[in-house]
Amino acid sequence: MNQAEATSEPSPQPFALSTDQQLAERRATILLVEDETLVREAMCETLVWVGYRVLKANDSAEARAVFRRCQRVVSLLLTDVVLPDQNGNDLARELRIMRPELKAILISGYPENAVTRRASTEAGMFYLPKPFTTDSLVQKVRLALAEEITDVAI
Repeated sequence: MNQAEATSEPSPQPFALSTDQQLAERRATILLVEDETLVREAMCETLVWVGYRVLKANDSAEARAVFRRCQRVVSLLLTDVVLPDQNGNDLARELRIMRPELKAILISGYPENAVTRRASTEAGMFYLPKPFTTDSLVQKVRLALAEEITDVAI
């Protein structure tokens, strides 16, 4: 290797992960519950792009059905607080009864309130206000999964 090669540093890439981090992240499966199609698809695309597996649901009934089939592989519930058929916070609590180690991120476009404040103080529960950037989404997911994926920098 010549001196120019030894001193040149690669330019940083957004969401750049080491091979070990990529493998760790690919093991994580997220259940994404969002009733707005464009928002759900954009979030899914971002999460898949950084290496997560994503299972999608349009509402809490669909989320429960998906979770019952796949609960052994789901590491994180990422749900809107306002769903057409149930509050996302209640959905998170219900699924966490079935699988207590399940992490959950509640997303809401409404100002933080008693429900989201209470949820964000519980172990394994997090809050992400809308609107959010792709960077803040990925950072919050990594934070929520930090106990399971310890080699991912937050």
